[in-house]
Amino acid sequence: MSYAREERLALCSLLDDLGPDQPTLCEGWQTADLAAHLVLRERRPDASLGILGGPLAGHTRKVQAAMVARTPFPQLVNQIRSGPPAYSPFRIPGADEQGNLVEYFVHHEDVRRAQPDWQPRELSHELSQLLWGRLRMARMILRKAPVGVELAREPESDSNGAEGGQQHDQARLRITAKAKTPVVTVAGTPAELTMWTMGRTTAAKVRLDGSQADVDALTAASWRL
Repeated sequence: MSYAREERLALCSLLDDLGPDQPTLCEGWQTADLAAHLVLRERRPDASLGILGGPLAGHTRKVQAAMVARTPFPQLVNQIRSGPPAYSPFRIPGADEQGNLVEYFVHHEDVRRAQPDWQPRELSHELSQLLWGRLRMARMILRKAPVGVELAREPESDSNGAEGGQQHDQARLRITAKAKTPVVTVAGTPAELTMWTMGRTTAAKVRLDGSQADVDALTAASWRL
């Protein structure tokens, strides 16, 4: 089973447990809204084009709101669980893992971390490696950041207590997300750096190193996806 599929199923199980009206880290969204977003993304190509904004964003919001109002929550969750439909580009071999791993990891954490008793979960070294590799996308996401940004990977313990990534040299433990001076270094595990890069800055357990003015400027910036 792929890691994208594992995150999808874990999220669906959590949604089943919580129901439609629980908070998420997505501003203004409860769990029903997040579920509708995921269904829309994979099953409504006419509406998914407005997910990132632009002239179709209003249509996307209307379709999503209609899903929440008219579709029973368990049905939405089952549609997510069943995976992309036959006509979805995500059904192309390899596309689900490539295009949905970060999406479902982040949204799984959006629900988990919005709950009052959430605890960090231990990820496999393999999943951490995949997330670290996907952080190359930070160069696009953070292109408008007000300062230079460097992502620094901190070691995470695997199930045997060993430090993951300890065999990597220092160059491979850092990603230049935005080449500019001055620079703020954002340090954390791949999971936390993923959450921070995807705009969940207040819920990510990272450390920002740089001058106070530069850290403040980066903290005040917004690039949420």
